[in-house]
Amino acid sequence: MDHSEADGVRRIGPYALLGRQSTVGGGDVFAARTDEGRLVTVTIVRPELASTPGFRDRLRAAVEAARPLSDAFLLPVVDADADAPVPWLATAFAAGLPLRQAVDRHGPLSEPALRVLADGLGRALAALHAAGTVHGEVNPDSVLLTMDGPRISALGIVGATRSPAPAPTDDVFGLGATVLFAASGDEPDTDALPVSLREVIGGCLYPEPPDRPTAEQLVDYLRRQNLPSLQGSWLPPAVSADLAAATAALGSVSAGGGGRGPFPAPPTSAAGSGMSRRKLLIGLAGGAAVLGGGAAAFAFSGDSSPTPEGRAGGPRPTTRPGSPSAGRPTPSSSVSPSSTDGPEPIVLAGPDATKAWSGAGKHAPTCLEASDKVVMVVTGSATSFLDAATGKTVFPQLNTTNDFGTSMDKYPTAYADGVFYLLCDAPRQSGLLAAFDAASGKVKWATRMAEVDPGSDARSGYYLSHYVAVAGNTVYVCGTLLQISKSFSAKSPTTGYIRAFDAATGKGLWGVKGTDINNVLVPPIGSHLLATSAVPGSEPGRVQMIDAGRKGARGWKVSIPDAGFYFNPGWPLTCYAAGLFLFAGGKGDTLFAVDAATGTEKWHQLFESKSGDQVKIGTPFAALDGTTVYVPVGADLVALAAADGTPRWVATLDGADDMGGSNMFNASSRISGRSARCSADTVFATDTAKTLWAIDAATGRARWRYSDPGQPDGGFRWTVGGDRVFVASHLTLTAIAAHSR
Repeated sequence: MDHSEADGVRRIGPYALLGRQSTVGGGDVFAARTDEGRLVTVTIVRPELASTPGFRDRLRAAVEAARPLSDAFLLPVVDADADAPVPWLATAFAAGLPLRQAVDRHGPLSEPALRVLADGLGRALAALHAAGTVHGEVNPDSVLLTMDGPRISALGIVGATRSPAPAPTDDVFGLGATVLFAASGDEPDTDALPVSLREVIGGCLYPEPPDRPTAEQLVDYLRRQNLPSLQGSWLPPAVSADLAAATAALGSVSAGGGGRGPFPAPPTSAAGSGMSRRKLLIGLAGGAAVLGGGAAAFAFSGDSSPTPEGRAGGPRPTTRPGSPSAGRPTPSSSVSPSSTDGPEPIVLAGPDATKAWSGAGKHAPTCLEASDKVVMVVTGSATSFLDAATGKTVFPQLNTTNDFGTSMDKYPTAYADGVFYLLCDAPRQSGLLAAFDAASGKVKWATRMAEVDPGSDARSGYYLSHYVAVAGNTVYVCGTLLQISKSFSAKSPTTGYIRAFDAATGKGLWGVKGTDINNVLVPPIGSHLLATSAVPGSEPGRVQMIDAGRKGARGWKVSIPDAGFYFNPGWPLTCYAAGLFLFAGGKGDTLFAVDAATGTEKWHQLFESKSGDQVKIGTPFAALDGTTVYVPVGADLVALAAADGTPRWVATLDGADDMGGSNMFNASSRISGRSARCSADTVFATDTAKTLWAIDAATGRARWRYSDPGQPDGGFRWTVGGDRVFVASHLTLTAIAAHSR
């Protein structure tokens, strides 16, 4: 990536690279200077992206389309070379800090700053969309905070060169997610948004693209609020100081315009183009259901009998999913249940973990998977295999990659019966499902995941893979189908899919799709899968059995009156234990256990708040032997007997998270199924204070704790193999034994 000249200065094209600013999806971003002293910002394209067929032609066309674009909050394109050995793009320089860096260092932005951020990004995107272009890469890494407002480049390399091209609604979603990050950090929490932004940002995050506001409507909505104009600097003093220091290090003459404004006046909207409050409220309901908030303290109801009609959820009234409560519970609100309600809570406290080994690599892991002997480490550059006991490399590196890796709704790896499975890309091939022999590290097979409907020549839809799972002799890939030319409404659910492949050969076996599939649970044994689905609004959701033995035929189904969180596609929000499917129902406050084959309810457990707050249980998970089910509820983790729902122990967190709120288990948020997992006798769970806990499965007491302030707020990138846990932190991978002291 570096181009060395005789003077030793790193160069790209006619520019001397002064220092790295950030890394975005398209490549590395540097401040640079011409020989005449003019500053620019240069993005150097990642080699794997540059080698994609047709990339250079698309980049060349995108550059030409972006050159004439200008706006107060856009950084215009000034130079580019799509034909260079390493393609690059130069935009006008602005002294600033990436939003992610500012928030990671100094915490969330204030309400006035959030409004400036939303307004500036909205105006920049409105200018792009009016010119018929799309950025496609709006995120906390691509947004620059300057003294005079936020800035974003006039061309997002990944978005501008993607095939198919993204839509303006994708930019709007990126804007919403970026503002939400600025308000709450990496753990999305819509309650952190100020009231003045909660509706419009919720609308940006609505799951169905046609129901999101346009960038112009967002700007118009903010203007119509007619709130007082910002006086003085829009940035916190600490961020301004960092900005000035970074600018001085580059030798720039000043940090900018001083941050006093005034900001450019918002554009005038045509009559009737504004975003209605009703549409934004609908959007907020969807966003809140997906992103979730804190749960309240609880007590057991003691009711483990079936509902009157023997079906999960019972004859309860149907209600619209509401937004989370205004704030997280404080530790003092975690009132201990009485002896008649359940066991006394055990406050988690333990010694710091002792590392078995720790080592650094050249590239940050994007996802991990492990057996008891081998750790598979996947990065955006390669796939490696390490000895689980020592951390030393055991097999030759493979050229399979995964740039995006594990996230709140994606988990692209699996392990079963001596084989690793990975959703990945390879040189000149994308969208692969690959199997690797854990004893040799060699590729057993690799199957290209079709982008279009199987058995159809028409490009009617694109399959987005969320996660891979294994049961017996079958590998399953589950995800979302984006259907072209399909009309959507606020009452329409997404279309999900399940694809089954032969575990020995990779040959496709069968596939099903439908709006009744949002997230899918694949148990480690048996032929019964569980799909959940929901739509925003007052219509009930559904939990449904999928019969793999009959090539995905639908089986029994259960109506869930209030199941807004099942609208979230991706990793399953349910679990399996000893022949039972377990899932949240009622108003999100009841755990139901039903027979996997018949859907007959075996028991249910209601969680009630002693403080009067609404209870929303998190994603349940089960012990490896299926005898115990663990339910996260805010700061509490409850162990229940899988056979009848009897409480065994309650472990509770104390203190605050790293942002000053109440500490909670990440699994309580219902946005991921990989925030907690088990080994043979240990429960591992992460919390919002960036701590990983090892909890004795028999007693509920902590064996040890491992804290890593460098981890993202959404939880660790980690996995469990045998009796060890493996944690990735930037370039470092650390192993800890389950019984570490």
